[in-house]
Amino acid sequence: MDTLKDLYIDQLQDLYSADKQSLSVTKELSEAATNPDLKAALERGAEGVKEGMVTIKALIETHDANPNGEHCKGMEGLVAEARAHALEEDFSDDDVRDASIISQYQRMTHYALAGYGVVRAFAQRQGLKSDVVRIQECLDQTYGGDREMTRIAETQVNAAALG
Repeated sequence: MDTLKDLYIDQLQDLYSADKQSLSVTKELSEAATNPDLKAALERGAEGVKEGMVTIKALIETHDANPNGEHCKGMEGLVAEARAHALEEDFSDDDVRDASIISQYQRMTHYALAGYGVVRAFAQRQGLKSDVVRIQECLDQTYGGDREMTRIAETQVNAAALG
């Protein structure tokens, strides 16, 4: 790791790995969700993750690097937590499970937001204007999904989970 570009590529690879790992559990969370708005939002979230992966892969390849060059341990932990606390946990109330699904999904989303923000800053510092635009699109989409989850939690799921 000698230059900011080296670090930039490393962080893009880490983000690609994070997206790949979160995609499978997002699909599982969608299947487990019972609230129709939550289920639909998670399905859109999975599509957004796929789109982010396409973008990040293309950026990495533009810099003559392998997208699969890194394994994100941070997302590995978040995925394990999501499975443990939203999928494998024994819930007697579907609304409480849905609330847990939202909390676990948002934890993964916030991790992705941090990753996108870091690589955007690195791209901007290097004058990679095209990269900045593409990463900003991923950031905007991810923020939108996060806000949608908050709206669903605050207007439906959390109240239903009160019992």
